Amino acid sequence: MPTAAANGIEIAYETSGPETGEVVLLIMGLAQQLTRWPPSLIDRLVEEGFRVVRFDNRDIGLSTRFDAAGTPDLPAVFGALARGDEPDLPYRLDDMADDAVGLLDALGIARAHLVGVSMGGMIAQTVAVRHPARALSLVSVMSTTGNPAVPPARPEVQAVLFARPAAADLDSLTDHALRAQIAVQSPAWPVDPAIERPRLRSDIERAYHPAGIARQMAAAIASGDRRRALSAIAVPTVVLHGADDPLVSVEGGRDTAASIPGAELRIIAGLGHDLPDAVHEAFVDAVRTAAARARQIA
Repeated sequence: MPTAAANGIEIAYETSGPETGEVVLLIMGLAQQLTRWPPSLIDRLVEEGFRVVRFDNRDIGLSTRFDAAGTPDLPAVFGALARGDEPDLPYRLDDMADDAVGLLDALGIARAHLVGVSMGGMIAQTVAVRHPARALSLVSVMSTTGNPAVPPARPEVQAVLFARPAAADLDSLTDHALRAQIAVQSPAWPVDPAIERPRLRSDIERAYHPAGIARQMAAAIASGDRRRALSAIAVPTVVLHGADDPLVSVEGGRDTAASIPGAELRIIAGLGHDLPDAVHEAFVDAVRTAAARARQIA
């Protein structure tokens, strides 16, 4: 897999589609590698004529790891923020946004349609704020603003996600990943373990790095409430969210759309915190709509 020097680190990435197509930069969420983008979804974007770029965020997959920073003490991070102090962390969402722009630089891409899922949505939003000249449009999917008033993840989901695997062998890690996937699944389109388990196993075999997940989580927490910054976003924006998301409440999507001027909010009934095949057309249409609006104002 190719890697690129970007923002002082190495980023693993993949590209699909025509070299001459408008670029869609796909940014995945917390703990998720670039492999979590469904191949059929990428194929549909390519059929629309887009050049699709996806990558591993820092501290996950095959991109640079920050193990020298150690594992963050999340209660200490919350405590520092409550006191108005800056927690001592190796990076924030700003740095992850700069990674994405650094990858565009390395690939010789001037501007891109930004598409982010969950924490990837936060990163995409931050790219649009920090680097407005690099953004053609924005699609923020199942994400939020950092507003502390947005309801947190459901307790039963938090319990599963914060639980430890039974053991460190591949089967136990895969079982744990499958439980987490089921915990956030779409009630209208439940996970099929026979299909999902081999995918999760393959991801773990590719890279397993729990300390990086904790550092990514700390980065998102420490980046705080971004609503004021989001009010400066001027590119066409579509906010896509599941009505039944148990991890990032649909109120997070509503708050995102309310914070970005002119943003269109699309709520999908029955959708949780995943990307089942049944919603791929809605996802592609959101990207297509944002891109078409960007062309109209170009």
